Amino acid sequence: MLKRRDFIIRAAAMAALPLVSRNVIAGSNSEVNIPFSKIDIARGAALNAVSDEAFWQQVRQQYELPANVIQLENGNWGVMTKSVLQSYINHTQRVNQYSSLYSRREFMQEFKPIQQRVASMLGCGADEIAFARGATEVLNNLITRYRKLTPSDAVMYADTDYDSMQAAMRQRGNPVVKLNLPERASADEYVAFYRSALAQHPKVKLLLLTHLSHRHGLVLPIKQIVAMAREYDVDCIVDAAHSWGQINFNVADLGADFVGFNLHKWMGAPIGVGVMYIKRSRLTDIAPAIGDTAEIAARSQTNAKTVAEVGTTYNRIHTGTFNYAAWLTVPTALDFHDQIGADLKAARLKYLRDHWVSSMNDVPQVQLVIGTEPDTYAGICSFRVQGETSVAGNKAIAARLLQQHKIFSVHRSGLAGGACVRITPALFNTTTEMDSLVQALKTF
Repeated sequence: MLKRRDFIIRAAAMAALPLVSRNVIAGSNSEVNIPFSKIDIARGAALNAVSDEAFWQQVRQQYELPANVIQLENGNWGVMTKSVLQSYINHTQRVNQYSSLYSRREFMQEFKPIQQRVASMLGCGADEIAFARGATEVLNNLITRYRKLTPSDAVMYADTDYDSMQAAMRQRGNPVVKLNLPERASADEYVAFYRSALAQHPKVKLLLLTHLSHRHGLVLPIKQIVAMAREYDVDCIVDAAHSWGQINFNVADLGADFVGFNLHKWMGAPIGVGVMYIKRSRLTDIAPAIGDTAEIAARSQTNAKTVAEVGTTYNRIHTGTFNYAAWLTVPTALDFHDQIGADLKAARLKYLRDHWVSSMNDVPQVQLVIGTEPDTYAGICSFRVQGETSVAGNKAIAARLLQQHKIFSVHRSGLAGGACVRITPALFNTTTEMDSLVQALKTF
């Protein structure tokens, strides 16, 4: 049995916990110390808990949510739990109070265990990751600093990829091949699709892949595609901005050497936390960031190795001053993530998606944008009403859902098949809210 009572008791007590004194610098502010204990969830128990609405109501109570609005647009960034928010407030107050005295003398001592914990969750070395302000910043650096392309080599991306990443690929100045992925296909068919594309374009040497598309929730079989691409001597840069925390996996499950992650979408951290991953043996294939001091230091050493061989993953991205409090709050977010359990969290998000999608057979005017094979989706799904593919039309559909039914969603554009409306449930959403979406769509 799931130890639900223990979880509920601890969760309900979070907001009432006293602050625990912590001397970072004499006289500093305190931070919340939340005594989480990992729930022991067997796989079978987790599957049963997926549909336990009483349990998920208790989870919902850990969030501050807007009144009279059903929030089904959780893809932009994730809502912090009350405990994470309180931790963030406390860290912000402490960092603000001690300013550079803290950042220059204390921060790294606190941050190193955080970096190690994230690396352990990803199944990689701490030297293989670098924190950043978001996956977009990470991926822009990976794409633009990738150094193995010659002027005649081509790059490839798809309509499902994020707009900024597509732009970064184009701005390299290499020949570009853009693909339009099928909206409905099996995992094997997506691998075959990419294989055919690479075979037809032998000059392609860099491929952008999105693990979970922000446009309609498509989950690609990344590991299989990456392995196949290597047969054609093609490197892959993987956008995992939406997948980590929505799906339970680590870097070995992707098989890729260059990946960008977010912690402020599905891992529950404050806005402004991303992670760059570069496989240790591939560090030299990403050039040091412009303005990074490691390059200057290398040039001043008479017996130094090449500039590319100096430093770590941190030398491949230069964020400038970042939000210390956001990064320091990561452990509290990961505590809550672990408390629920990655498997159960992923299963619940998929369960909510399936709950409303399964009712669309009785709503013929609504066409789902993605297929139904379980390995090609997670929690996100998009739809079109009566074949409407224009941006203006889908903006109007999203506006109608909000104005008439108090359901907040968002239109997405960029797919070859046209614009759509995206539905993105979070852990705090309920099946009753998903039923309200279904009833609303029946009125279109």
